Amino acid sequence: MAKKKILFINQEIAPYVPDSNLAIMGRELPRAMQERNHEIRTFMPKWGNINERRGQLHEVIRLSGMNLIINETDHPLIIKVASIQSTRVQVYFIDNDDYFSKRQMTTDEMGIDYPDNGERAIFFARGVLETVKKLRWVPDIIHCQGWMSAVVPLYIKTAYQDEPSFSNTKVVTSLFTRSLQMDLGNNFKKCVAFRDATPELLTNYADNFNFEELGKMAIDYSDAIILADSEVNDTLLKHATDRNIPMLEYHKSFAQPYEEFYDQICPDEEA
Repeated sequence: MAKKKILFINQEIAPYVPDSNLAIMGRELPRAMQERNHEIRTFMPKWGNINERRGQLHEVIRLSGMNLIINETDHPLIIKVASIQSTRVQVYFIDNDDYFSKRQMTTDEMGIDYPDNGERAIFFARGVLETVKKLRWVPDIIHCQGWMSAVVPLYIKTAYQDEPSFSNTKVVTSLFTRSLQMDLGNNFKKCVAFRDATPELLTNYADNFNFEELGKMAIDYSDAIILADSEVNDTLLKHATDRNIPMLEYHKSFAQPYEEFYDQICPDEEA
């Protein structure tokens, strides 16, 4: 197959956060595709529990400095970068004092959900897409992993559909076992509004967005789904099956099946 440009948008990547199926796949999948001569870019949030000195993160000044308006408030976008020494994979980190660098991941130290988790996912999605535009890099495929990336498919198919960087991009979303009792609040639809991504598009989703509503939205705006665990969330699996879009079953040995699936949804003549 011809070389493709693949953008990985991950919630977690080992070794920057503790190992989980999601974090390990966040590391191993980009490495596997890079070793197969595909051109990759990889992004994740700069969570507050990431040790910047140990991970050798440094700010990329030329990519930082933009302000993103979320819920009528300006939030500075900071871009950092590091390389995973064992894989030679470069990782871009989306950072912001309000949303990431002073926070843990989904919950605080007491195990309580951050009330603005929805806003954090929105900021992350827009931060990644604006940074990719600045890089002047045009991905053939965007692969989203984790709830933090779930707003990306919506934006690619609406707010960014006419952007040259994304107009022909195919979006893939992975489903994992993990389910969260997470409440994103009743203002998520208002906060997500940006360009053609209007609250009216979300009429069919519950007013109180939670983990499953977020997953359904990601599926609805994706071109394909991958089952990344042997067992995944039943509600989201049924939603994806009902949508009748291309789906890759779980593969323990994933590199070749994933590469072939990428080629299926983005044939060489479209790349």
